[in-house]
Formats: sequence, structure tokens, C-alpha cells
Amino acid sequence: MLDSIIQYLQALPPEGILLAAFLITFAENIFPPSPSDMLLVFCGTLVGIGSVKFIPLVASATLGSIVGFGVMYYVGAKFGIKIVESGKVRFLPVSAIHKVEKWFQKYGYWLIVANRFLSGTRAVISFFAGLSLLDFPRTLTLSAVSALVWNCILCYAGWALGNNWREIETYISSYSEIICVILAVVTLFFVVRWYVMKRRNAAKMDEHIEKE
Repeated sequence: MLDSIIQYLQALPPEGILLAAFLITFAENIFPPSPSDMLLVFCGTLVGIGSVKFIPLVASATLGSIVGFGVMYYVGAKFGIKIVESGKVRFLPVSAIHKVEKWFQKYGYWLIVANRFLSGTRAVISFFAGLSLLDFPRTLTLSAVSALVWNCILCYAGWALGNNWREIETYISSYSEIICVILAVVTLFFVVRWYVMKRRNAAKMDEHIEKE
């Protein structure tokens, strides 16, 4: 599928490439996971052959990232509570999600800054940003800065590597896997910690009842 999209991108005029860059970065926030990073690297190679300019490409990709982030923020703010309370997030209990929400309210802005660098988790972060009702202007500004830096890196990498742009695929894949493992471990830690504390509190409550 990736090769088919690449062939399609090669045949597009400059305006079409800019629109594609917008849609690529927008869609990854709504329908993760997606090969958006590699596609953006390829778009960077089109800068090298003169099909599109670097600054408009980065601007279009960044705009897509911002709009996609904003949509998922809105979903989290508007429907997040209903989704959580419905129990559809089966791998985490509702009370644990609320714990994550409180933690997000405290440290969420740091995650927003790192948002674009956390491949595969971008939709989750924007959703929890909305669910936690983080300040929208501040959140959107931080997400824009994060997206701008990351998109510049990807587009420049494609521009610099030219026909050898696929060399970066291994690094991006390994990077994504490492990030996912780290986040999985951190999530597991908080879930286990929550479970252990819950058991301890229950044990203390039972002990208190027995003494009475």
C-alpha cells in the first residue's frame, strides 16, 4: 500500500502534494497507526527534485497535524467521559483511566510538547488532553510547536537523502517500537501501582472493620 501511495504522490502537482501532506498528518491523529512519518519523508524527496517547496510542505503538514490534534481534543472533551464510563476501553478499568486523567492534568503539557515525537500514541495523547480539559489555546500552541519541529526533521531528512530516503525507514520503525515499549511499561507500572494500592486500602479497611 505504501508503494502505491508513493507512486500516486509522485504524479501530483505542487498543490496536490501540499494537500496530501495535510491529509497524511491529519489522518494519523484520527486513524492510528499509519505510515505518515515515512510518507512525509518521501514528500521531502520531492523538494529535492523541485516538485514542491520546503517551507510550504512543512507548513501544510504542520497544519494537518494541528487540525487533527484539535479534532481528537474535541472528541476527548465532548465524548471522553461517555466513552470512559461505557467501559469500552476494556484493557483499562474505569477507575484507572480516571487516575491517568488526573495524572494527565498535572503533567499533560509536557506530553503535548513531546506529542509528535511519540509515534503511534498521538491520537491517545490528544484524546486525553481533551478528556482532561487542558487549556485549549495553550495545548494547541504546544502541539503546533511539536509538530513543526518533527515535520521539519522528516521533510529535511527526505530532502537530504533523496533517492536513498528509505534508509530512514529502519530508524523510524525502531524508534517507534522503542517508544511503544517504553509507554507500555509506564502504563503497566501505573496500572499495577493502582491495583496494589487498591488492594492495600481494601485490606486496611477490612482490618479496621475487624477491630471494631
